[in-house]
Amino acid sequence: MTALRPGSPTMSPRNRMRIICRFYRNFHGAQCKNSRTLKAAHVTVAFLLFTASLNAALSPLAPPPDWSKLDAFQETITRQDFVALLDKVYAPAGVWKETIAVQDDMAIITTRPDGPPFLLRFARTRDTAKSIPAYWRGRAQLPAEEPGKPLTGLRIALDPGHIGGYWAKMEERWFQIGDASPVAEGDMTLAVAEILAPRLEDLGAQVFLTRRKPTPSTSLSPGQLESAAIASLTDKGTSADEENLRKESERLFYRVAEIRRRAKRINETIRPDVVICLHFNAEPWGDATKPQLVSQNHLHFLIAGALSGQELAYEDQRYDMLVKLLNRSFLEELALTNVISSKMGAATGLPPYFYRTGTAIRVNANPYVWARNLLANRLFVCPVIYIEPYVMNSRFVFARILAGDYKGRRNFGGAMRKSVYREYADAVADGVVEYYSRRSL
Repeated sequence: MTALRPGSPTMSPRNRMRIICRFYRNFHGAQCKNSRTLKAAHVTVAFLLFTASLNAALSPLAPPPDWSKLDAFQETITRQDFVALLDKVYAPAGVWKETIAVQDDMAIITTRPDGPPFLLRFARTRDTAKSIPAYWRGRAQLPAEEPGKPLTGLRIALDPGHIGGYWAKMEERWFQIGDASPVAEGDMTLAVAEILAPRLEDLGAQVFLTRRKPTPSTSLSPGQLESAAIASLTDKGTSADEENLRKESERLFYRVAEIRRRAKRINETIRPDVVICLHFNAEPWGDATKPQLVSQNHLHFLIAGALSGQELAYEDQRYDMLVKLLNRSFLEELALTNVISSKMGAATGLPPYFYRTGTAIRVNANPYVWARNLLANRLFVCPVIYIEPYVMNSRFVFARILAGDYKGRRNFGGAMRKSVYREYADAVADGVVEYYSRRSL
């Protein structure tokens, strides 16, 4: 790339144009025959020179992307739809323009400084667009329902968030109030999955859990991740002292290596039609040794999107975003999330959570649904429904957690309620059934 210097004052205008046209021909497979292609050639070369200086860093533990795999999406999306998804869902406020240049017939996408950009050709119209390659199936693509089995043929992966058990304290998904039993989110999400899975199977679905015990999926340990932790801390501009190194090594273990291992299994082995990520929420509880209960309680859902310019500067995140954008996960994620959120909002009575930072954006009028860039909903290439109900350290929810799982209903705050685990599982199941029962829509 450094050999190309079309702006050099010692280069004649004719030679400069020859070089520009040669690069345009190599990247586009077309000749500079008129003013339109000459203008496109200038845009291409200017973009290449600009992006050559961008940071080509990878996120922690991320493998270098194989950009050639995106060739399967050539001519599967129109320019209008591509830009709309970037602006409204995946990279709002034009942050994508630092690494992606859009022309009439293609997008020029930065890969890395020592390689050519990836060129994505657009379809002329939606009617002429080629079929989208994806292992997952949308609602309309599922086989006909069997009697009494509204989820016939549906492959669902349940991802009980976090690890729990021995690892809950390290994950910072654990608290204890006085002498009461400890609360560990990873144990609670697994309890919900164990109730939800058989119900979905009885309705005809094939159900897979990313974990069945409070143990890690990854074979890596924090001690094996110290080098990666040093690199991560350096990238953040944070001192790699003993305490920071310990915490970052642990974070990379439970939040990065663990999720990447689950993603590999989901994308390469399970290959489901949808992943449902089960979580509980929490508000700050103050001193970890003396946590406090709070009054807040709420519900929200997350779908992939809202990458920042800083996040898009990482080559792997840019690639992962484009996979999700191009396989149209968004449309299925949003449609299913709208239905499940309606069922869960009615069942729990919880108000929607409102983000007051720029890390998440609204994608429609549903107050429960937000787009946010999380590792799980970005790496799982099929549609992902990421659920964040109940504030674990809410006074009201804490009382329900201490009651454990039970059949029937009990009185909490003057209302007869199912166990928090069954209320959660039943609302999700009801939403999944309602959505996939309407396969002709």
